[in-house]
Amino acid sequence: MNPFMLTVAELEKKARAVRRRIIVLNAQSPAGGHTGADLSQVELLTALYFRILNCAPQNMASDERDIYIQSKGHAVGGYYCVLAEAGFIPVEWLSTYQHADSHLPGHPVRHKTPGIELNTGALGHGLPVAVGIALAAKRSNSTRRIFVVTGDGELAEGSNWEAALVAAHYQLDNLIIINDKNSLQLAGPTKEIMNTDPLDAKWRAFGLAVTECNGNSMQDVVDTLENLKPNGKPNVVIAHTTKGAGVSFIQGRAEWHHRVPKEDEVELALEELKDE
Repeated sequence: MNPFMLTVAELEKKARAVRRRIIVLNAQSPAGGHTGADLSQVELLTALYFRILNCAPQNMASDERDIYIQSKGHAVGGYYCVLAEAGFIPVEWLSTYQHADSHLPGHPVRHKTPGIELNTGALGHGLPVAVGIALAAKRSNSTRRIFVVTGDGELAEGSNWEAALVAAHYQLDNLIIINDKNSLQLAGPTKEIMNTDPLDAKWRAFGLAVTECNGNSMQDVVDTLENLKPNGKPNVVIAHTTKGAGVSFIQGRAEWHHRVPKEDEVELALEELKDE
């Protein structure tokens, strides 16, 4: 069971706090960051860590804890902010993001950061590893669930579709794949660089159960994740999000894939993200 079990209103407030941390974290990083990708996933990660996952700092040694894998590893800045809010890492570490000898490198590294389950960053391997963990859990009669968040640009990697075949073949209904479908990647719109649509039809053709939601609506995210059923098929949630969601001058703009806010932009963003 999740140790927080926040209400939707509490989750929305937590998401604003996470977004404020993302802005400050990226602004202080000496090596830049992925502000747009960090912001698009906030509702997804906040709902997972503060309501859905059976996972907490005190049960990380449990064989029955749920597993979360951040396959879109370049969006680790937002992930760190959620881990800090949830007590996995000290909040003070956030100011060291990507500094020399930091516990918080530019991609998830398991032996450096408490709470990280898998080193990711080479896009396309988070889901295959998640499938392996889900298969091992099934064969061990474990009740744990395995959640993995992928980017939509990442789905151009063929290893994801090989993993989907395996997941469907072994009926891994303990696997929940969440596509952060913000429709933008490094160089522009995903549909112009490598169109993966229609994603819903592709996943179904591979034998997975598909649900879609507004990935930046906390109510929709919570309702969708809580209503997924183990039905003999892996579950895919296509979460339609906006890159840079939550900050007016960042959202929907491809140039914020690897850009960080400057001093005046930090002030403007934090003003927009004040609690209501």
